[in-house]
Amino acid sequence: MSFLKKITTAAVLAFGVTAAPASAQELKIGLITPPPHQWTRSAGHLAERLAAESEGRLKLSVFPAGQLGSEAQMLQQLQSGALDLAFMTVGEFANRDEEFNILVAPYLVETAEQAAKLLEGPTAAALQGKLGKLGLKGLGFGMAGMRIVLLSQPLGEEGTVKGRKIRTVPLASELDFWSMAGAAPTPLPLPDLFDAYANGQIDGMQLDLEGTFNTRYYDYSKAVLNSRHMIFPMVAVASGRKWQSLSEADRALIERLVAEETAAIRAAYPKIDADYAAKLAGAGVQVEEAGPEIFGSAVASWYETWRAKTPRLTELEAEAKALRGN
Repeated sequence: MSFLKKITTAAVLAFGVTAAPASAQELKIGLITPPPHQWTRSAGHLAERLAAESEGRLKLSVFPAGQLGSEAQMLQQLQSGALDLAFMTVGEFANRDEEFNILVAPYLVETAEQAAKLLEGPTAAALQGKLGKLGLKGLGFGMAGMRIVLLSQPLGEEGTVKGRKIRTVPLASELDFWSMAGAAPTPLPLPDLFDAYANGQIDGMQLDLEGTFNTRYYDYSKAVLNSRHMIFPMVAVASGRKWQSLSEADRALIERLVAEETAAIRAAYPKIDADYAAKLAGAGVQVEEAGPEIFGSAVASWYETWRAKTPRLTELEAEAKALRGN
């Protein structure tokens, strides 16, 4: 049993509200993140608030760490109505609508504060509006920390990630980026990542400071590179089928509470990044500053390719430029 599966076996229903009346409506929310992660903790908080504000009519059980399957499987469950809610990475949506890929464009913003504002902007809102075609109701964007790079061996003489086998999500734009950098992108589900890295099946990954510390990936890393090269959006969604079966009052309640939770997640990550940077330093981990040069010519090549594929990218770039102030 993998490290992450061991720590989540007893946590499947840990966030569910148990003191609900017999007539309570049972809802489920699925995530791939482990219990310590901010998304999972926020889902637990959502469950508590939903039970309290519905006076026990709505009970939300939280299933973290891929307990309900991969994100592709959870998306199918949402579309069929077998799953009610999910906090999902942008990958599964990007695989079905190319425009979602623009949200992980490299070096769009410089800080987590800017990333949060970008996900509150008009381009993100337009993308959320497209989720109905996938049988979903979009409820807001969250995020994780700015992406950094972990490598099992130090950078070589070239100072780039060329030749490394890097874990990615199965997202076309991300696969393109790492391929353009000369690496070998290797999609893996998050619950399988720890074992793959510890056993040497992959040479590195892009993650964030939070995951690096909480899962102790630094124990297996010879290089922790604070590149801050991408944002990592989360999309909060409801099953379209389930949404139609809810009363207008319950839809309004869920929509408001999820919007508040995703806003809180966006607002939390600048401090989360800072806190985990301090924790890594306290653990004696040397976090090196790294710029676009570690990816060779991949950044320029990526934009050339994806501006042609998705013209909406230029709209997002304009929003990001305004946020950066340059």
